[in-house]
Amino acid sequence: MAIMTTNVEVTRNGTENPLGLLRRFTKRVQGSGILPRVRGIRYHERTLSHYKRKMKTLESIKRREKVAEDIKLGKINPDAPRTRGRR
Repeated sequence: MAIMTTNVEVTRNGTENPLGLLRRFTKRVQGSGILPRVRGIRYHERTLSHYKRKMKTLESIKRREKVAEDIKLGKINPDAPRTRGRR
């Protein structure tokens, strides 16, 4: 994904005070749509590599086999409601 850079530039008009310049700059940044794009990129997670996906799948298979074995041995009641340790 190519990230397009957009520069927002504001020059001071004759007798404009710094607060007005800042307000105009803020409005221009909001209008350009830079902030929503940056915030979207900020929390983006990249896709896992083939190896990582494979390892994650193997771990889940092992976990399922362990639970099935524990159910057979009577260590886990399959009819009990599942909780994540909260009470």
